[in-house]
Amino acid sequence: ELAVGMIKIEYPRYDYKIESRAGKESIFDAVRKIWVSLTPEEWVRQNFLQYLLQVKQYPAALTAVEKEISLGELRKRCDIVIYDRLGKPLMMVECKAMEIELGEATMEQVLRYNISLPVKYLIITNGVHCFAFERWDTGFSALSEVPSWNG
Repeated sequence: ELAVGMIKIEYPRYDYKIESRAGKESIFDAVRKIWVSLTPEEWVRQNFLQYLLQVKQYPAALTAVEKEISLGELRKRCDIVIYDRLGKPLMMVECKAMEIELGEATMEQVLRYNISLPVKYLIITNGVHCFAFERWDTGFSALSEVPSWNG
């Protein structure tokens, strides 16, 4: 059982580029350098991305968005993966739409992902609520804040 404390995120001000394309709203992903469909989950992902880059000082060059990983025969996409300077995955962030409650099922999904992509830090957020975990040899422990980049 994970003792979990919810983390309050103070999002930075950011001038998002949003435009209507073919009748659908799109947002510019500054990391991927592409326009993507502005879904509720994408809005959370873009906001959390700016939080990691601006507030927690993670380098954009070591940040991957929608990174595909293999789980046996399954292929999964991780919302945000941050690498250390040696190119090893350091942090994985799973973003959910705001209306999705972050319960046991969501946490188990993220921990399952982590089997194929072992990272030191695991974050789960729906934009409103955020949970962070640190991986140890014996399992995971809940963190009281999202760790900052310490390059």
